[in-house]
Amino acid sequence: MHDLDHTLDEYRIKYGVTPLYRETVSSQGVEEAMIPLGGSFIQLLRPLGPDTPVGRFLDTRGEGVHHLAYAVADIEAALGHLKAQGASLVDSEARPGGGGTRIAFVHPRDLAGTLIELVEPSDD
Repeated sequence: MHDLDHTLDEYRIKYGVTPLYRETVSSQGVEEAMIPLGGSFIQLLRPLGPDTPVGRFLDTRGEGVHHLAYAVADIEAALGHLKAQGASLVDSEARPGGGGTRIAFVHPRDLAGTLIELVEPSDD
């Protein structure tokens, strides 16, 4: 989304929720806000520029669901399992994500056109 402040206001007004945190993740080219909903989370992203992966996604596809994220206890084990199964990985190794997490992506061609993010929560 291009206007993260407006979207966060809409979530607060309509659903009564506020983000657990909001931060800039320069290495990913985004500003993110993590909102708790039930036992899951909605991660809202604002690209830091049009030449970032999320910026390009928004320019070609518009706003909407970008990817699904799944929490994993051990991201190296999850990546090893997926690699052994022949999955098409965007990331063969974990990288830093928001909120102190470690993340890796699985290519959309691997599962019905859906980009999948693996997220290993921080120990904090």
